[in-house]
Amino acid sequence: MRIVDAQGRISGPVRNLPAVHYGGQVGLLDVALDRDFAKDHRIFFSYSEDVGDDKTNIALARATLDEKAGILRDVSVIFRALPAVSSTKGANQGGRIAVAPNGTLFMTVGDRSSITPWDVAQHLDSDLGKIIHITADGEPASDNPFIGRAGARPEIWTLGHRSEEGLAFAPDGRLWETEHGPQGGDELNLIERGKNYGWPLVTHGIDYSGEKINGGLTEKPGTEQARYYWDPVIAPSGLAFYSGNLFPQWHDSVFVGGLRAGFLDRLTLTTNDKVRDEEPLLADLRSRIRDVRSGPDGAVYVLTDDGKLLRLTPGQ
Repeated sequence: MRIVDAQGRISGPVRNLPAVHYGGQVGLLDVALDRDFAKDHRIFFSYSEDVGDDKTNIALARATLDEKAGILRDVSVIFRALPAVSSTKGANQGGRIAVAPNGTLFMTVGDRSSITPWDVAQHLDSDLGKIIHITADGEPASDNPFIGRAGARPEIWTLGHRSEEGLAFAPDGRLWETEHGPQGGDELNLIERGKNYGWPLVTHGIDYSGEKINGGLTEKPGTEQARYYWDPVIAPSGLAFYSGNLFPQWHDSVFVGGLRAGFLDRLTLTTNDKVRDEEPLLADLRSRIRDVRSGPDGAVYVLTDDGKLLRLTPGQ
């Protein structure tokens, strides 16, 4: 973890970070600021954690960031996704964090599978393949849909996800998500309490072997359809709703990073939550786009896999 200041200077590694299991697709996954960060300097972060001899899980921690000293203080793990699974399951981690207006936390947990689909995303006794909803102290949020149901984990908000790599609140307060399909079928989803987003019962993609998944079903009663899907895939990573004033023409735009596509995708939504327009940006960089954020200064910030943090302003 490092701090980049307004002039683009990069700090040394922030000290006192817990031990992170890293390699391939796993490591330190996401960082989010508390709603009162300007006063309390509290952050939340997710990462892959070693458990026992050969297992890992996804942990969510909170800490106070002492920016001047470059250190995390009062570090506490507030949530661990269950169950821990073999460290060989290094794909589909999730770990994206979104802080709700009321201060509660949402986090994505991928299904952890890198092979022919397994149906853990449909099992309520597991956090895998879910979006979870907890308080800042790590307790299940009181409005969660499965609290009190026998055999169901109380922190679950939605189920039926594969590899959720983008999570963000829209200006109207609704929660949206992007996730990777297999071969085909990357998705943009509107996330609503208690709903089943279908994986692996339905998908617009196919297995890596070329075989159909669950007979090729793309819809099924009781499951939600994506508001938009990409085929061929872009491998979406990072999701942001533009909220600044530097680009008035981008009001109501949604930005999605593209890993495989190598561009920043700008979407325009209709009033009934359909994608009306799509514009690829930064394709000339030929870089995998890892994350995107709308900054308080009105600029758009873009993180690439080749180590660049870009600040987009008019005229660039």
